[in-house]
Amino acid sequence: MKKIFLSVVILSSTLVASAQSGTNSPYSRYGIGILSDQSGSFNRGMNGLGIGFYEHNQVNYLNPASYSQLDSLTFIFDAGVSGQITNFKEGNVKKNAKNADFEYVVAGFRVARHLGLSFGVLPLSNVGYNYAVTNYVSSNKTTSYQNTYNGSGGLHQAYLGLGWMPFKGFAMGANVSYVWGGINRSLVNSYSESGVNSISKKYSVSVNNYKIDLGAQYSITIDKKDNLTLGAVYGLGHKLGADLTCDVISSNQQTATADTAKYTIANGLELPQSYGFGVMWAHRDSWRFGIDYQTQKWGDLKMPLYSSETPKATYQLVGGQYMDRQKITLGGDWCPSARSRQYVDRMHYRAGVSYVTPYYKINGQDGPKEMSASIGLGFPITNSWNNRSQLNISAQWVRREAKGFITENTFRINIGLTFNERWFAKWKVE
Repeated sequence: MKKIFLSVVILSSTLVASAQSGTNSPYSRYGIGILSDQSGSFNRGMNGLGIGFYEHNQVNYLNPASYSQLDSLTFIFDAGVSGQITNFKEGNVKKNAKNADFEYVVAGFRVARHLGLSFGVLPLSNVGYNYAVTNYVSSNKTTSYQNTYNGSGGLHQAYLGLGWMPFKGFAMGANVSYVWGGINRSLVNSYSESGVNSISKKYSVSVNNYKIDLGAQYSITIDKKDNLTLGAVYGLGHKLGADLTCDVISSNQQTATADTAKYTIANGLELPQSYGFGVMWAHRDSWRFGIDYQTQKWGDLKMPLYSSETPKATYQLVGGQYMDRQKITLGGDWCPSARSRQYVDRMHYRAGVSYVTPYYKINGQDGPKEMSASIGLGFPITNSWNNRSQLNISAQWVRREAKGFITENTFRINIGLTFNERWFAKWKVE
């Protein structure tokens, strides 16, 4: 129990570390930002595949039903970091940005027969951008203006989950999360002519609420060599009890005066319902292939928008700005022989591809679609006292693009270390 308590303390200490932005994307300006993968290091080698997957020596947060399959003798502790380089392209202009980010910490162990428990900290969304657009007010090009956009923050979650197998082949589970974080965005509109007032809009929201995700898996034995697992997940949509605020500041450089108008949308932020389905085919505990489909019902929600149109400026929730987000992922894992004496035969080789539709619109046009692919390796860690831990490394390419807007190409390296300790074994002394 002392070791479990220590692990909880370590997890708690990551709450501050995890509250950092891991993106420079201008697209994080919309909605709640860039949505995180919320997957562990072994999932990321398959590009986030996992609804139909279960592993006895890995924590699969994507479907809490999988916790029922955790090894009965070990405590699993998994932590991951990432580093990425992103190229932004708009017309003939190209820019590069680098990011490094703490990704997640998760842990899991079996509580009783066919009952597993997991807990951890993961990101939910990331916001991080800083860019400016300059143009002339009119065709005579005497007065120019500059719009400066800035945003930071994101949402994070600490969860506790249970997975239970009531009868052979069928498992169900739930993750209950505490969601917290803040998002701050600003738009500063300034002019080259000193007599013209500059306008600043500052948007902010602070979240402290809950999130519930349910999951189920059903495994079918086809023959002695093959097994098929069907998985399903469902996320409850609900309001987050967070007030959206907007401060509009009009300032004059010559008179050094400023007027501020404050607007608030009470309980204006909401998470959508979501559901997903997955299939995994396993052959001889060596090959695993799967496909996932996920949908988030963002189209049912409203987006906050500020309008300065006369006769009265407004800040209110407007429909038709969000759209349902859909994601499909195909991937697999191959371990030639987990019991082989040859190191390369005990390694895991992984790969996956995904296609994702946007969940928001930009000026009435669909936001960026996303295509991505990954490859990964799982390196067994062996020494005189442990042969169950694993180092997972994956490389991922992500492309976001929308017609007429910025194209992003990101190359990301994910590194995760899974400690698999034999804490619950009873030693026999003769």
